[in-house]
Amino acid sequence: MTIRLLEGERIDELHRNGYQIIQNENGFCFGMDAVLLSGYAVVKKGEKVLDMGTGTGIIPILLEAKTEGQHFTGLEIQGQSVDMARRSVVLNHLEEKVDIVEGDIKNASSLFGKAVFDVITTNPPYMNESHGLKNPELPKAIARHELLCSLEDIVREAALMLKPGGRFYMVHRPRRLIEIIGMLSKYQLEVKRLKPVYPMADKEANMVLLEAVRGGRPLLKLEKPIIVYKEPGVYSDEIYDIYGY
Repeated sequence: MTIRLLEGERIDELHRNGYQIIQNENGFCFGMDAVLLSGYAVVKKGEKVLDMGTGTGIIPILLEAKTEGQHFTGLEIQGQSVDMARRSVVLNHLEEKVDIVEGDIKNASSLFGKAVFDVITTNPPYMNESHGLKNPELPKAIARHELLCSLEDIVREAALMLKPGGRFYMVHRPRRLIEIIGMLSKYQLEVKRLKPVYPMADKEANMVLLEAVRGGRPLLKLEKPIIVYKEPGVYSDEIYDIYGY
């Protein structure tokens, strides 16, 4: 199948089921955080999944490859990313399993309805107004900074769209963990699992993966961390497994 590529676009291998993804080298390309989230999220047979802020569709495509979920939806506000994601869906012949919807996270529950998803994932912008310099290129800035939606917007809408007992998965920065847990609790999403990610064993954690359950009881499991590199330039065995090498 011939898929059109626009200026600056390329096709990258995903090392899962022969799947590929279209990305623009001048835009925001997916990183390890998205891949780690796709390996952390638990999707059971027959479940319906939403990825909020899906970008070029990396998480729905990987989750379709890794799980037995029934259907996967990606929600994205940037039209250029939506177009690339939809073409990646066609490229991988996933039209019956994966939908890409253009829309605003702040209005997500109006788009999809309430209590309709078993699982919601998100790799949101990490930086709020007090963190970091904004990237002058708007697509990258939107992906990295809370310009179009806030942490509360994401959590509020996820809580509305999850079924009772539904699971919410997020990757974020440890420095905002107290804020994140407080916000989840505000909307009756109880954190059940936390997994820190360290670039190397002797470095500080730079990411955290979490699972929260709508209406869950307080009981937190702090899981064994992921160590990305066992030595400079050499991934750990766990990273190779997550990537599917």
